[in-house]
Amino acid sequence: MGFEIGAHALRATATANALDHDADIAKVQEWLGHANIATTRLYDRRRTRSEDSPTFKVSY
Repeated sequence: MGFEIGAHALRATATANALDHDADIAKVQEWLGHANIATTRLYDRRRTRSEDSPTFKVSY
């Protein structure tokens, strides 16, 4: 069983990487040609990173 890297995977990785490095989401939207910014937000992993969870912010 091999691992294939397609054009969409590369595009998604580049998008997520740009957003992870604080690229302006509106500029990324334009770069991707998305008509709706909600489509671009699908690639935004920043809100799902475990280190950003409130659980990691609690001091005991």
